[in-house]
Amino acid sequence: MRRFVLLDRDGTLNVERHYVSDPDQLELLPGAARGLASLSRMGLGLAVLTNQSAVGRGLFGQECLDRVHERLRQLLAPHGIELDGIFCCPHAPETGCRCRKPRPGLVEAAAAQLGFRPEEAFVIGDKACDIDLGRAVGATTLLVRTGYGAQAALDPAVAPDYVVDDLWEAAQVIGGIVGSEDTVQPAG
Repeated sequence: MRRFVLLDRDGTLNVERHYVSDPDQLELLPGAARGLASLSRMGLGLAVLTNQSAVGRGLFGQECLDRVHERLRQLLAPHGIELDGIFCCPHAPETGCRCRKPRPGLVEAAAAQLGFRPEEAFVIGDKACDIDLGRAVGATTLLVRTGYGAQAALDPAVAPDYVVDDLWEAAQVIGGIVGSEDTVQPAG
């Protein structure tokens, strides 16, 4: 069974901006494409799990969010990266839905659709909710210092398995865990 890397979007893959509604606002973080390409070469599946409450709050619609996600795929494609899925919670926090991170609904949906065991996954994010989600499903957790991650790393209540600077460093850690030779590629 293929192992998966479950990635937060804003602040982990792309520059953190308050409610990205315009595809042109989407900008990959340094190291993101390189890290994802490395993870892909390791044979790991890649899925994005993202809370997008702006839809539930009526700030923009699902069609707008779909355009942003299409732009994300377009930005990754030149690097040879294909996401296996993007799973989104569009609900406002007060709805109490099961899919809003750190609740496990997004992981359960991804695991059912993509066929992986959550406890064998890696969860990467920049916030406590990402780490709490990973811990709740028994996954290995990595906190990136991008986005809100540097601040989250200072909070003793946030207890990831690993703290890394960015997705490239996360790929190196994961490569060491899965025993991939891809972790020794030179920078460039």
